[in-house]
Amino acid sequence: MTPTAPLRVGLIGGGNIADSHLRGYAANSARVQVIAVADADPSTLARRVEQTGAAGYADFHALLAEAEVDAVDICLPHHLHRAAIVAAAEAGRHILCEKPLCLTAEEAVAVRAAVQAAGVTFMCAHNKLYLPAVARAKELVDSGALGEVYEVRTTDAFFNDFDPSTMGWRATAATSGGGEYMDTGYHPTYLLMHLAGARPRSVFSMMSTHRLRFMEGEDSAQVLVRFEGGAVGQIATSWAYPRVPGAERFAVMGEKGSLSSDGTTLRVALREQEAEQVYALRMRDPFEAEIADFVDRVRDGRRPLHGVQEGIDTLAIILAAYASAESGSAEEVLAL
Repeated sequence: MTPTAPLRVGLIGGGNIADSHLRGYAANSARVQVIAVADADPSTLARRVEQTGAAGYADFHALLAEAEVDAVDICLPHHLHRAAIVAAAEAGRHILCEKPLCLTAEEAVAVRAAVQAAGVTFMCAHNKLYLPAVARAKELVDSGALGEVYEVRTTDAFFNDFDPSTMGWRATAATSGGGEYMDTGYHPTYLLMHLAGARPRSVFSMMSTHRLRFMEGEDSAQVLVRFEGGAVGQIATSWAYPRVPGAERFAVMGEKGSLSSDGTTLRVALREQEAEQVYALRMRDPFEAEIADFVDRVRDGRRPLHGVQEGIDTLAIILAAYASAESGSAEEVLAL
């Protein structure tokens, strides 16, 4: 890869989330190109090959062995992430991986070891970080505008119309790793940690299945997280019901004031200022921004916003939340 040549990417997994990723590649086509696709389902593979014009492979190992790619984008079902990450790292390819990082503490340790040994760029595809409101909020928190952070709240809830015929691998814990919290709930969890700016220490949770009773695992979760330094995080996430009208997607409360956002507008209320500051931020497709940032990080070697350790820390919160729901007590977050 020359400094001016487009980054060559192999897409591993052509399921639904690949639509969003491919949209991001199309928006950055002068700088990055999908030249290979791997998927075990023949009809999915044929559709993605026709869509991209890329070479098709029925197995990602063949893609890694034969395709001249600089990086891979892993969009596989959850239970296949570890194997694909390790294989890609051992092949010397840079990696963008959809959430979750993997499913267990043991898998997380193996993933980190492979990535560190290979010295490749590894980036978690945590697309909510690329919402302009989130980026501006993080700048304000890190600048000290709110002072010491006391509490952070995040919410991600929607009415999921899955049924037994359409839920696929997400219906079973062995392939999904849990229920809604391991899936959609992953987003408000990494966002909570990002805004808190600290490592998680302990978790208390309550899991519920209100509506999607045909699936294994919960369709809703309420989670409390204590961070190093004392800040507390609250997560509400569900497939059973939509987010309450007017409820913020995230909020941060600190010693000097607070901020909150519905995902687009950011509101900042500081005690030393009479008027609330309102930022109506220009929206950008977060996947477009995510892909652009991945290309930049690979080219200049800068550490991703969320690399392998942030993926591990997010997973550690979720594993502690599942343990808490089972025990009925607060659980320590494993220091992985």
